[in-house]
Amino acid sequence: MKKSQNTGIDSRIGIIYNTNMSAIQIVVDTNVFVTALRSNKGASYKLLQFIKKGKFQLNLSVPLVVEYEAVAKRTIDEITLDEKEVDNILDFVISKANHWQIYYLWRPQLKDPGADMLLELAVTAGCQYIVTYNLDDFKATEKFGITSITPKRFLEMIGEL
Repeated sequence: MKKSQNTGIDSRIGIIYNTNMSAIQIVVDTNVFVTALRSNKGASYKLLQFIKKGKFQLNLSVPLVVEYEAVAKRTIDEITLDEKEVDNILDFVISKANHWQIYYLWRPQLKDPGADMLLELAVTAGCQYIVTYNLDDFKATEKFGITSITPKRFLEMIGEL
């Protein structure tokens, strides 16, 4: 029997166990991404710092990445980063995320048409959470089994705040 590195055998009682745990699947709203670029003191910034820790898995689609980039570069005068630094951060985030192509549109489900894009990604990726500051825009996600949550509350939930 071949075993993964997280599988073991307790030879005392003959139990095979597997300690692999699925990371929590999330989608991060653009408002959280841009807030993380504006300040390195808040929960949004800390959330991006934890991408590489493995406690959760970020999920992206091409439209969401394009929106991240457009909004971040549109607010370049309001942040302390230049375009190259924004590109580097985007490259990092993209390299650590699961990538999805959306084939089925659930629109309209939410009061903000822009929020529907995030819902569709979350449903496609099997996400448990949409991390956002606009909780009111995502009230209808509960019927899909998806919880909208602020970055601070999410970090508290995973034990990082």
